[in-house]
Amino acid sequence: MIDREKIEQAVTLLLEGMGEDVTREGLKETPRRIARMYEEIFAGIGQTPEEYLGKTFSVEDGGMVLEKGIVFYSTCEHHLLPFYGKAHIAYIPDGKVVGLSKLARTVEVYARRPQLQERLTVQIADALMEYLQPKGVMVLVEAEHMCMTMRGIKKPGTQTVTVAARGSFAKDKSLQEEFWRMLERR
Repeated sequence: MIDREKIEQAVTLLLEGMGEDVTREGLKETPRRIARMYEEIFAGIGQTPEEYLGKTFSVEDGGMVLEKGIVFYSTCEHHLLPFYGKAHIAYIPDGKVVGLSKLARTVEVYARRPQLQERLTVQIADALMEYLQPKGVMVLVEAEHMCMTMRGIKKPGTQTVTVAARGSFAKDKSLQEEFWRMLERR
């Protein structure tokens, strides 16, 4: 649970530490605005994907399900700066599927917390394996990190790509190739 009061105090100290006058008009409400914003962008803290992946539907055909281009915004836990991009999720059902919006909600559960992209990718794949028990899962996450574009090395447009393969995707290269082909299709 987010403690708004502590966040407001921390933001006030941060602004003072930067040499700002926290009583000036433009900054008076900033600590409260930041606390409300953090409540929203870190809403995934304490959440699990169970509420989204727990309701499934029976299917007979076990063909690949791919949801691509799931836009997400997250926060790098090292610098507390945003990173954002797209997640692509594929799974091979083993008798049950989940509503398509639930895949995007699963991405949100993990993206809306201080995060590492590598961990985000693995958490999504592992959650699908745990709750859907499919034959296999493959997750690709591509993102731009503000900690690389607005500070440090300053290389805008740089994309970081992470992949996690589980079950049949980890064992069968032809399934991985099919995943890559389907990603390329428009």
